[in-house]
Amino acid sequence: MTRTTYPLRLIFIFFLIQTVPLDWKFYRDLFSVNWFHYSGIFQLAHYLPRFGAVSRFADWGIFLLVAAVGALIWTYLEKKKDHPISNDALYYWLRVLLRYRLAIALLAYGLIKFFPLQSPYPSISNLNTPYGDFNEWKLFSLSLGIVPGYETFLGLVEILAAVLLLNRRTVSIGAFIVLLFTGNVFMSNLAYGGGEAVYSFFLVLIALFLFAHDLPRLVNLLALGRPTAPDTYKPVFAQPWLKFGRLALKTFVWIFFVGLYGAQVYAAAHHDPYQYPGTAGLAKASGIYNVREFRINNQVLPYSDTDSIRWQDVVFEKWATISIRSRRPVVLDSTNTDNIHTEDQDRTFELEGVAARHYYSYQADTAHHLLTLQNRNKHHREEQWVLHYERPNDSTIVLSGANQRNDSVYVVLDRIHKKYLLEEVANKGRSRSIKL
Repeated sequence: MTRTTYPLRLIFIFFLIQTVPLDWKFYRDLFSVNWFHYSGIFQLAHYLPRFGAVSRFADWGIFLLVAAVGALIWTYLEKKKDHPISNDALYYWLRVLLRYRLAIALLAYGLIKFFPLQSPYPSISNLNTPYGDFNEWKLFSLSLGIVPGYETFLGLVEILAAVLLLNRRTVSIGAFIVLLFTGNVFMSNLAYGGGEAVYSFFLVLIALFLFAHDLPRLVNLLALGRPTAPDTYKPVFAQPWLKFGRLALKTFVWIFFVGLYGAQVYAAAHHDPYQYPGTAGLAKASGIYNVREFRINNQVLPYSDTDSIRWQDVVFEKWATISIRSRRPVVLDSTNTDNIHTEDQDRTFELEGVAARHYYSYQADTAHHLLTLQNRNKHHREEQWVLHYERPNDSTIVLSGANQRNDSVYVVLDRIHKKYLLEEVANKGRSRSIKL
């Protein structure tokens, strides 16, 4: 056995400080996690240290500097030891650490794709928003959401890669799948302006390190046709607690990140999809409505494509969201990182990356026929409406009230009985003729 070399020590520390949580905020959040909801486990699996509000590639420069200094100190201290850590042992345990870190990340993402939650089916508001009023990342997400079967397949690929990584004999196969799959995810983040470019490339970097272990043997055997010796290194578990610890670690990962997390995600797919609010909206009101009449401060405003005040159409979602389309500018909410929220007010997927509509959550007082609207965009939080509603028939809603500036409004809405090609194809199949 040889002493550990400086490059290996540097690589070990570089990965260690990004894999083993050293941030005190992680442990603060750890004890506040809701273990009965899949968001808690996803939050743990999605951990990546950072120095600012979001992860940046510049952070890696700091980690590399820390690793370089740490490796120098390690080298100095190791010179005084009679029995230093060997290259083989350190390299083996680093691979174990990275195998499990990568597998846990893939399971966290793979399961919310397998039970298609990450990219949901477009809302009614999304279906009635012009294509050019979405940013690139929203278009990417909605394009995946309309084909849940394909999203499930992508999740299955990630789950398969994770299972292969958890078995020492199939690590290189799993790492190769990750290089192809997560490498494409990384490029998608760059091309579509996604917020997970740093995290996805970190997973690619781990896969590169794991795959590099068998790469020389694969080249010798498959490309050069030379005799190739297998990897014969095996760790020695001389003490019983080491054998027990190894088995306990594997058992914990399977039970916690596959069994428990998988069951929670399965239940959520049927009862609590996390991208849209869970509070039910006004009964039998969901749909798109034309604005037949609009008055502001008792002044009638005729329909106009350029008026920034008059509403053009209104959408009532199945959940407690109303979206209003007008020419009033929207300060875009470009949040596009992957987070799972349990509270409705934090679930902003429906309005992220959309420039044509203002989105409002609302509370309905059905006894007094009152709707209290709150703009959900973080850039327009000051906007509120208190509106009285009447429903003279199943297709008409009349709203009257005022906003936070005491501007009065009177609006008559007529439901548009609209068919959507996506739903017609899903209901009738692609081979049958469809009329819209």
